[in-house]
Amino acid sequence: MADNSNIRPRRSFIFVPGLRPDMYPKALASGVDMVCVELEDGIAPKDKAEARQKALAMFAEPQADDGVERILRINSMRERFGLEDVNAILAASTPPPALMMPKVRTPDEVVMLDQLLTEAGHMTRLHVIIETNEGLEAAYEIAHSSPRIDALFFGAVDMAPELRAENAWEPLLYARSRVVHAAASAGLDLIDAPHLDLEDMDGMLIAAEQVRALGFAGKGSIHPKQVAPLNEIFTPSAEKIARARRIIAEFEAADTGLVVIDGKLIEKPVLRDMHRIVAIAERMGL
Repeated sequence: MADNSNIRPRRSFIFVPGLRPDMYPKALASGVDMVCVELEDGIAPKDKAEARQKALAMFAEPQADDGVERILRINSMRERFGLEDVNAILAASTPPPALMMPKVRTPDEVVMLDQLLTEAGHMTRLHVIIETNEGLEAAYEIAHSSPRIDALFFGAVDMAPELRAENAWEPLLYARSRVVHAAASAGLDLIDAPHLDLEDMDGMLIAAEQVRALGFAGKGSIHPKQVAPLNEIFTPSAEKIARARRIIAEFEAADTGLVVIDGKLIEKPVLRDMHRIVAIAERMGL
């Protein structure tokens, strides 16, 4: 299970190109829960080295304690650029607090990166994208492959052609459901891919509500104007927040594996979700 100390709001995220350090402060101030500096798909091969250098320079600067989770998306561990990313991170005296791993196919990739980070003495956390057929097949094992993992991400854009399916709700429901199962089994958050049509706000809201009902904790954005609506959808109601605080307090007082609240039996595995709800409330000052 994930460590409760790493439970935090993950309702929304946005990418910042590693080549554009000037966009980093704006993204951090957008109200988003996670900012991911991009070294992978959004960077052309000829620009990878420059993007890597600029991105690591961003993380070398002191970071404000503003509640925003900072992440660096590296290239695939199966590619030269990914290995170069990892070597640079291992050599850094101030590594990123978290790395996003794209196109993960097997647990071995995560285990290897975990071991390398441990050898370097880095406390860096991991976020893993499930977006390949092999990754989907191994999602359960991947989710359990390292205690550094805080969240899985569902990569719909890459997954759809992998499955020869349309990038739409029903064709990808099976794949999303399998990743929900994997994330829940390991006590991890699960984040959905961004809605790519910036003018289709209604479609984005529907998609966000669908994945929230399925068990996702948040969804990506491609523009700051999408952030506030996503945060609203993934923010629990005042009633749910009050109930979460009550359940946590009851468990702390009882010191057992289950409690009875309002005549309903509640077991300890639900505590992680309760702590996440409270973390969201605290982020909003509620």
